[in-house]
Amino acid sequence: MKILRLLSILLLVAMTLSVFAACNVTENDTATTSEETTKVEESTSEESSEVETTTEVETTIEDTSSEETTAVESTTAEITSAEETTTEETTTAEDKTPTNEVVAGWYENYDIISFEKAFELCGEPGNLTTERYYIVGTIKSITNAAYGQMVITDGTNTLSIYGTYSADGEINYSQFDEKPFKDDIVLLHCTLQNFNGTKEIKNARLIAFAKAETEIDESQYVDMSIADVREAAIDTKVKVDGVVARITYANGFKPSGFYLVDETQSIYVYDGDAAQRVQIGNKVTVIGSKTYWILDTEQNNAQKFGYKGCNQISDAKLISIDEGKYEFDKSWITESTVKDILDTPVTEDITTTIFKVNGLVKKVPGSGFVNYYIFDIDGETGAYTYTQCNGGDFEWLDEFDGKICTVYLSAMNAKSTATDCYFRFLPVHVVYENYKFDTTKAPEYAVKYHGVGQFLNSYSGNPELSLITSVSSELLGFENVTLTYTSSNTNCVYFENGVMNCAGSGEATVTITATYGDYTYSETVVITVDAPLNIDFVNVETAIGAAEDEVIYVKGIVGPSIVNKSGFYLIDETGVIAIICDAAQFDGLMIGHEVIVKGTRENYKNDKELARFGQTCLVDAEIVANYYGNHSYSTASFITDKTLADFANLNIAEDHTTTVYVIEATIQVTEGQYSSTINIVDNNGNKILLYSSSANQYSWLKAYDGQTVALEVVPCNWNNKNDNYRGCVLALYGENGIEYNKLNFTAYN
Repeated sequence: MKILRLLSILLLVAMTLSVFAACNVTENDTATTSEETTKVEESTSEESSEVETTTEVETTIEDTSSEETTAVESTTAEITSAEETTTEETTTAEDKTPTNEVVAGWYENYDIISFEKAFELCGEPGNLTTERYYIVGTIKSITNAAYGQMVITDGTNTLSIYGTYSADGEINYSQFDEKPFKDDIVLLHCTLQNFNGTKEIKNARLIAFAKAETEIDESQYVDMSIADVREAAIDTKVKVDGVVARITYANGFKPSGFYLVDETQSIYVYDGDAAQRVQIGNKVTVIGSKTYWILDTEQNNAQKFGYKGCNQISDAKLISIDEGKYEFDKSWITESTVKDILDTPVTEDITTTIFKVNGLVKKVPGSGFVNYYIFDIDGETGAYTYTQCNGGDFEWLDEFDGKICTVYLSAMNAKSTATDCYFRFLPVHVVYENYKFDTTKAPEYAVKYHGVGQFLNSYSGNPELSLITSVSSELLGFENVTLTYTSSNTNCVYFENGVMNCAGSGEATVTITATYGDYTYSETVVITVDAPLNIDFVNVETAIGAAEDEVIYVKGIVGPSIVNKSGFYLIDETGVIAIICDAAQFDGLMIGHEVIVKGTRENYKNDKELARFGQTCLVDAEIVANYYGNHSYSTASFITDKTLADFANLNIAEDHTTTVYVIEATIQVTEGQYSSTINIVDNNGNKILLYSSSANQYSWLKAYDGQTVALEVVPCNWNNKNDNYRGCVLALYGENGIEYNKLNFTAYN
């Protein structure tokens, strides 16, 4: 009888093998981080964003390495309970036995429960089993590689795993010598829990796993060098060999892709599953599609600036892996500078190409995150590394903090906003070689990094530009390199007492010469001086009253910066208006310049139906004439007889965004673990939140934290709030005079 029963079971198993294979289809995990379908913007930078004083970073899940630890968090992966399954018949563990002989053996040697039984054992919310159970499933996705959080499926149902460990419970998934990945079949010994209604596996012990068996038709892919892949058309199916030079990580330290290098070039391979399977130094063969990636929400902005996107291979599959530790080929890599990379137009396809530079590595801790910067040897020109892990994926740079190193650096991608498009870095490899600056090159450094950048290509008025005449660098170890300037046409441009003046229209070649002892270096720039433009313009009051969408020209004095947007306030004796422009308009621009601005009149995010006004401004603004000068902007229109309470009670349905209030208030800075805010308050409990992405955008006010001072504050409502106006501080009246908000002005930064 027992033999007959065994034969019956074996027959039943054989009949259901094909059922399991058909059911065991890999799907996209709808509950993993959005990195699986589109890249997520890093949350650790201090760059402007369309938020105000919100949390800047995503928290990561803490490692619960002890099995006895009570669950404090739960993965958000989708769980389909037995009750949610539409199948009419109950499916048993035997029904799910896969074709793999090794896996079939598990069912003979272990008392394996079905997913349906697991759901039942999870019980009511708050329940955690004390007994461990064996369960088998196929990995659908790995949601957090650091802690072994994953989703498994039996072909119909899914279960989340909150932490995966070795069979003895001593080693975390991230430390496994051999790991299971997506599509692999795992045998787990685990407890089960119901965490706030979410049924899941708790602290799974990996007993065994079986690798997925996949077949790939390589004939559909063209074998290419990486240099050829970079030039290939979009969606070309490519096959390429190379060495893994650096792995990138998505939120939760989930591998998201890697840099691949051969003897011709480098490129980024975007595929989380492939990235989880490799290590730096592995030789791999990869197939995939050549693409250019741009974040969906940045597509229009990127097109505006002519940025094609991140040059990469997507939908990648690993054909072979040599797990040795190989150096990537550096023979083809061009030596450059951080400055030259940043000065490269985004229209040039340099993303994911590696350059060799001398760079100063700088670690800058923030509120719940760390920014890592790569600066040029001037210690000023640089950009932050592209991270989605609050900077934690760049802790390997800590040993280089404050040192000028040999950095193999890549522009990973470009951030595209409505007003700017700029490269963000990924350091691929860093070596400290006890860098010593050759002081005989100090004159060349002084000209390139401090001399040439002072000049614009053209002027329409007399800038009366005060020039740098001496350069020293403690970082590089030299002092007092002198800079002198001469003009080929003094009727057009002339220099006097360290000041450049424009005397009349025409063209002049300006020579900048640096001298350091017996060493000199010179470069020239050609400057065109245009005759003053004959432009019909209006005053600020007229611009404020212009019709929506009307293009106007308005003349005024450049006032302080807007915060959390690219722009400034234009001021004359009749009023104040916000000017929204791209970052290029700030080249050479300073507070106090007299300018004519062309822009489109807009009520930004005005929503009359919701009884909120929005923001009066000129958008897509362009400075068509700059007459320079060092003018004090007029305060004739400013309100000086109101209090903070009056400001707090302004009617949000009325336009108050063109009025500056001079009020006395106390600066209040609040630094949290993951965010920071800045307010101005009074003794009666009234409070105005200053619009910003973080208090760091008001770093110049932090020194006054807790002090009561007089401020110039303008109401703003860029985010269409319906409670009250936020504030933007233009200036502070201190003991040492007036301090201005210079946030967006490159001339001061």
